[in-house]
Amino acid sequence: MTIQQFRTIVWKHYKAHGRHSLPWRATTDPYRILLSEVMLQQTQVERVIPYYRSWMKVYPTPRRLAGASLADVLTHWQGLGYNRRAKMLHEAAKAIVRDYDGKMPKSVEELESLPGIGPYTARAVAAFAHNQDVIFIETNIRTAIIHHFFRARKIVDDTEIQKILEKAFPKGKSREWYAALMDYGASLKRSGIRLNDKSKGHMRQSAFKGSGREVRGAILRELARGSASRAKLLSILGPARKEQATEQLEKLHREGMICKEGRSYSLPA
Repeated sequence: MTIQQFRTIVWKHYKAHGRHSLPWRATTDPYRILLSEVMLQQTQVERVIPYYRSWMKVYPTPRRLAGASLADVLTHWQGLGYNRRAKMLHEAAKAIVRDYDGKMPKSVEELESLPGIGPYTARAVAAFAHNQDVIFIETNIRTAIIHHFFRARKIVDDTEIQKILEKAFPKGKSREWYAALMDYGASLKRSGIRLNDKSKGHMRQSAFKGSGREVRGAILRELARGSASRAKLLSILGPARKEQATEQLEKLHREGMICKEGRSYSLPA
């Protein structure tokens, strides 16, 4: 497989099967791109679409999001999972208003300075919102590269994947290229190709059932309805999981996700 052959395969697939109707593909608004990237972290596209559209009706700008209470933000996030993402997005919006007069910064370095925004997300926003020539890796991109260039290998380092990406990257076409590459990698996965376990940079998502994430979600759903006693929250998934609920309740409190007053808890105002 040559670099040119790889490019041709990706572009051909995108032209015929690209997910052009995704709502965040119809915009170059960096805030909307940021929202989509945060929501898509470890969450399937089909699940994200209705949450994305609903969120944009309530919080269409960083300033509107920054002005909301964390309680309202977490309530609107309910059902999407990984609730810490909503808190980080809320904090990022506050920083955008405070430090950039409510306008999203453009440079990768400035984007990375925002709370909860890491190297991948900063570069994805730079690419999709501003068409900047940046290199980044995510799960679908890994699948595409490993499938065509490292199929026979047992272990592949991200630095090797990045070298291929740098050679294949079409300068000046960042926005289209990454959309095409992600769509192609996603199609390979849907066809049954699972190669990310070969990558040193890939982290497998743990099972939700029985996890701390399940407990955290249950606690936050309960508090979205109103304040609740410690006893009620510790018994939320039954007596067999009381110890796990205790651990997650205390962790949520330390992270500032919930507030405590006496023996009762609530979402932050």
